[in-house]
Amino acid sequence: MPPETTTAPGRGHRSQDVIHNIGYRDYGGPRLGRAYARRSLFSQSLRGAYGLGRSAKSKVLPMTLFGVMCLPAAIVVAVAVTTKMNRLPMEYTRYAIYLQAVIGLYLAAQAPQSVSRDLRFKTVPLYFSRPIERVDYVVAKFAAMASALFVLTATPLLVLYAGALLAKLDFVEQTKGFGQGLVSVTLLSLLFAGIGLVVAALTPRRGFGVAGVIAVLTIPYGAVTTVQGIALASDNPSLVSWLGLFSPITLIDGVQTAFLGATSAFPETHGPGTGAGVVYLAVVLGVIAGSYGLLMSRYRKAGL
Repeated sequence: MPPETTTAPGRGHRSQDVIHNIGYRDYGGPRLGRAYARRSLFSQSLRGAYGLGRSAKSKVLPMTLFGVMCLPAAIVVAVAVTTKMNRLPMEYTRYAIYLQAVIGLYLAAQAPQSVSRDLRFKTVPLYFSRPIERVDYVVAKFAAMASALFVLTATPLLVLYAGALLAKLDFVEQTKGFGQGLVSVTLLSLLFAGIGLVVAALTPRRGFGVAGVIAVLTIPYGAVTTVQGIALASDNPSLVSWLGLFSPITLIDGVQTAFLGATSAFPETHGPGTGAGVVYLAVVLGVIAGSYGLLMSRYRKAGL
């Protein structure tokens, strides 16, 4: 149908005063609100962490790292089943500690992908122009990154558990170990997700974000292990357990050593006892809460 025209009142019939109705209509569908927007942002961010819904090139690195994480578990299972072992050669709680480099690479690659592009292309204000607030954005991104890390770290444990049952190892012992491993990687996922997102959100440049995340994860770990070795060589073994408070991965190591019956990776197995473990757990929870607070503060400015 031809567009309707309306003449502005009191202005005569000049052509510049004609208003053309080109057929725009108001939206009459359901308005799904903040909860739907938050779930959609979480789903999109989680899928993006593994390259789903993106180009084939974007899937190569996360899927490769996922395969690398699962490969040792598959090898352990194959050896255990073939040789009829009485127990798995690797504890569930030790798996993520051994493969911390792979986890760090994954986080360094995906945390900037999750938040840096929104900052670089200034799309954050567009999110907040919808029925979504700053807390929704931060919660969705935090939950998606933690969930992606949990999938990365819990899947190999599931492979180990299934292999242990296939090898007819003790059901109660394996179930207990598997549960302890899940608790450990849950804390690790929350801690690493918070740290990675805070570092990545500091810069809109993805390359700087990648370098920053790698530095934050590796430099403290290298410094802590070096100083722990010096403390042990100087006959100060009591310092070894407390030095672990200054590195993300040694924080998780300390918590699981104190409360989950794990074998410590500290030099000479000088892991924290229950008393020190309470401090470790408090620091882990404090860093997670602090990361959330820093992200909220960061996006108070980024959303303007």
